[in-house]
Amino acid sequence: MADASTEIWEWLSFKWFLPGTLQNFDWENPIVFFALIGIPIIFLLRWLINFKFNQKLEVAFPKRQLKWRPISLLRFVPDLLMAISLVLLIISLARPQKTNEKVEQWTEGIDIMLVIDISESMQIEDFKPNRLTAAKNVARDFIKGRFQDRIGIVIFSGDAYSLSPLTTDYDLLFSHIDDISFDMIESRGTAIGSSLAVATNRMRESDSKSKVIILLSDGDNTAGNIDPITAAELAQAYGIKMYTIGIGKEGKVPFGKDFFGRTTYVENTLDETTLRKIAEIGEGNFYRVSDNQALKDVFALIDEYEKAEIKETRFKDTTDFYGIYLRWGIVFFLMWLLLKSSFMSNVLQD
Repeated sequence: MADASTEIWEWLSFKWFLPGTLQNFDWENPIVFFALIGIPIIFLLRWLINFKFNQKLEVAFPKRQLKWRPISLLRFVPDLLMAISLVLLIISLARPQKTNEKVEQWTEGIDIMLVIDISESMQIEDFKPNRLTAAKNVARDFIKGRFQDRIGIVIFSGDAYSLSPLTTDYDLLFSHIDDISFDMIESRGTAIGSSLAVATNRMRESDSKSKVIILLSDGDNTAGNIDPITAAELAQAYGIKMYTIGIGKEGKVPFGKDFFGRTTYVENTLDETTLRKIAEIGEGNFYRVSDNQALKDVFALIDEYEKAEIKETRFKDTTDFYGIYLRWGIVFFLMWLLLKSSFMSNVLQD
């Protein structure tokens, strides 16, 4: 009983006629609103027909007895009620609705380990401001473009260290990337083989259909206790795909400034052969990059290669409100029928 009472009071609410309420509706048949133009035309034609053809009764009154009274405006009330009824009927025919659409997205996801070199040579400034900062920036952008993929981070220098396990908490990954610095690992060198082994160990128990390692380094394997090729074969045995990125130019490259502000240069070498072999074993690709833009392009390319199919389910719940305006239209129509036979009507016309 209470629900019925609430529904009636809801129907009687003035809010249904507020501009804000009408603007928030979705309209199934908006073209019907063009019929609103016809309402004043109908009343104008009706007035012209009545003026020309209706009977007229001439009655002689002295001018002093012809006085206008406000009550005479009441004869327009029936026409006003009819106009309102027609407007409400048109609104109901336009089919006001509210749609609540919910979209659920999911994907099987990919497990990705980012393996980043933080050795001293990553301070070289052939990338701006240096190689490591450029690598951190593209890694951050790469993570932003993923959806429900688990991503982990391994850093390495003379040793390899798992900075983050596989996770979908991308804010946590951004925080870890911000914290990466050259002094996080004390031992010097470039332990490429160890870094692959640590990344493989992190992905060993993963049941994901797609597992990927992205290795970024700028030097030769000079440290660690496992050969890079052996580590790559171990990763391949676990079904891990490997991309390798050689970062930096060959030869003399800028390495900061001396006491007098002059740019210093160091000789840079890169074991491109080993990185190519790792990518070949892992059925991925090797890329050589020499500036910031090239590094961005490579990560964008890998991002496209390793996209999981995103599936979505849409739930659409539509509520119609045309009944409210139809009932109000009927009410005004009945009021018009009632008043058209009352003293408010022009007896000579009706």
